[in-house]
Amino acid sequence: MSLEVSQLTKIYGTQKALDNVSFTAEKGQVLGFLGPNGAGKSTTMKIATGFLVPDFGDVKVNGISVVQHPKKVSRLVGYLPEHNPLYLDMYVKEFLHFIGGLYGMKGRFLKDRTEELVDMCGLQLESHKQIGQLSKGYRQRVGLAKALIHDPEVIILDEPTTGLDPNQLVDIRKLIRDISRDKTMILSTHVMQEVEAICEKVVIINKGKIVAADLLKNLKSDGDKVDLIIETEQPIKKEWMEHLGEIKLLDETGLCISLTVTEPVNARKQAIALIQDKDLGLVSMQQKSRTLESIFHQITQS
Repeated sequence: MSLEVSQLTKIYGTQKALDNVSFTAEKGQVLGFLGPNGAGKSTTMKIATGFLVPDFGDVKVNGISVVQHPKKVSRLVGYLPEHNPLYLDMYVKEFLHFIGGLYGMKGRFLKDRTEELVDMCGLQLESHKQIGQLSKGYRQRVGLAKALIHDPEVIILDEPTTGLDPNQLVDIRKLIRDISRDKTMILSTHVMQEVEAICEKVVIINKGKIVAADLLKNLKSDGDKVDLIIETEQPIKKEWMEHLGEIKLLDETGLCISLTVTEPVNARKQAIALIQDKDLGLVSMQQKSRTLESIFHQITQS
């Protein structure tokens, strides 16, 4: 086990930003860390990297406590924050040499590592430029190289694909997969397609608490549930269909609902019969396999 988050609690004034948060991330596995804005993702990641101190709990990297040994842990962790901090006046290789020097790297070893990362992150054609001259996508690549320069055991990426075009997305996804084979990788993003394309495990946090933590395939299967999206001419009351499955109003009018069921054929028949009995007027009924987006919405809106 490379990273273990145990009972993290962080309080700002009267607000409990983290409430007894616990989860683990394994070596060779990309973990998707998800949650709405303000859910506690950034606070958790800042504690894991030693930037913040928790009020209670701990994070251990390879058994080393970030609370007791923050400097030791910082050498084991590579971090790309959402707001990628870079020295815009520096040239790409100059910047990577500077960051490597902060970790005690020097000489031929640092030069070779810099060249390796320039190639790995697709920065060959931009390496002679000042960082301030680069596009947002290439600045993200420099930030990723910065997080990797000291060859860390654990890599935490916060919105790493921001500003990348579709071609760059493919390259960065492949790079993340390649790196994760012998590293512990935590990826935080709001792009659900990104998680489905890269991550094996998902942890979802909402209002400072962990509300889901499982392999992605297990979350999506969840008893082979499907969503029925039903639209009617007259409002549907939740209590009319609660016996059929998990129901959620998709708008304030009650004219469109999502009904999560395990037996869609039977549920469709009963829903149609109920709509006819209540004289609601069926506009449409669509059946959709559960996606990470629908699961996320259901978990974080409840």
